Amino acid sequence: MLPIEFIERMHQQLGSEAELLFRALETEPVTSIRLNDKRDTLSFACDIDEVPWHIDGYYLSERPQFTLDPLFHAGAYYVQEASSMFLQQVIDQYLPAESIVLDMCAAPGGKSTLLSQHLGKEGLLVSNEVDRQRVFILSENIQKWGNGNTIVTHNRAETFGTKCRNLFDCVLVDAPCSGEGMFRKDMQAREEWSVKNVQLCAERQRAILMDLWDSLKPGGLLIYSTCTFNHEENEDNVLWITDCLGAEILPVDYEPDWGIVEGYPGYHFFPHRTKGEGLYICALRKNDESFVPFSPKVKGTVKTMPVEFEKEISSWLQNPDDWAIRQSDRFTTAYPARYKDLIDYLSTFLTCICTGFGVSEKRGKGAAPQHSLSMAKALRKDAFPNVAVNLEQALCFLRTEALPLTEHLNLGHHLLTYEDVPLGFVKNVGNRLNNTYPNEWRIRKL
Repeated sequence: MLPIEFIERMHQQLGSEAELLFRALETEPVTSIRLNDKRDTLSFACDIDEVPWHIDGYYLSERPQFTLDPLFHAGAYYVQEASSMFLQQVIDQYLPAESIVLDMCAAPGGKSTLLSQHLGKEGLLVSNEVDRQRVFILSENIQKWGNGNTIVTHNRAETFGTKCRNLFDCVLVDAPCSGEGMFRKDMQAREEWSVKNVQLCAERQRAILMDLWDSLKPGGLLIYSTCTFNHEENEDNVLWITDCLGAEILPVDYEPDWGIVEGYPGYHFFPHRTKGEGLYICALRKNDESFVPFSPKVKGTVKTMPVEFEKEISSWLQNPDDWAIRQSDRFTTAYPARYKDLIDYLSTFLTCICTGFGVSEKRGKGAAPQHSLSMAKALRKDAFPNVAVNLEQALCFLRTEALPLTEHLNLGHHLLTYEDVPLGFVKNVGNRLNNTYPNEWRIRKL
């Protein structure tokens, strides 16, 4: 049952078209995925259609049990709401790959993995989540995506505004909102909705934007989005950004047959018009002539340990010169060498959950590969013996169970692959195979 006041407000906003929206919100949600370049083919046993505004986006006619697909756990694709993939159209038009980007409200990671794919080897993404539990889900999804160009952080907006002045070429604020656009798939969002909550969300969104504003370079790109329909959290806030922060609204190209509705300003996705859930998005340019370039003050602030087994560890990576390797305690991490000074500086005051990707852990007198190395696209697959597994064996591995492998394996670490996509490492210690899949990521129920 939709909230009565929501129905009344949508009648005021959409007129007679509101009834079409209400009917759409009572239908089954659409299932869509975005393919990672770890794999270039789909293997779902259902009809598949393309998402028109993203080259790697696909609709599935049925929702599979993703938990039973090892490729899902390997990061070969991301289950992402189709409307939110429209972000690609914005960044294709306005964001060069060699950019430094902040995704402020990033969990669970759909937009961050999309951004990291766009930035590739040229850019750097700071993917932040203020909620302590959700930031670990974000970190898991970033690691599985495997690009290595991302720092996952757990900080409040004002930290970026004060410590990162004029740093970012782009800031994405996918703001916490009243969730009207999720009413079709989230009954709790319906139950928690109220006019008062809409007003509280709008105020919180403006506070986040105000706290962040100084971190965006003059001339930089602000992308503001919500998953709600109302004007208070969308158009009204964008107009507040232009009036109070001095930003300029940017047009975004789209095809007429996509069903997008232009707001005043911005762009709405309504589920009775587009194949997806509710979304609002707007792109803005920061206009500010007072520009002091950001300069990280690294000297004397960062102490690094000598990297043990560095030659061996480097041999596990493609193009090892692209990566800076840092050792902390017994763990080593790889992150983009071109941003080493900046990342070293950011790590002094940001709460970093993961930086780049984990490479190794010191075990006894040697180095053992971390699981995140198996997820990284920088992994040199031939650095370890590869063992192809079938579906049953893959699911055993993902449940952290003993593996039913019958073939003889040499001692040491082996890389498991499923349909040629890496799943993780096992170690043959002679009398058994040690399953090294992270316990916190394991499949708990089938």
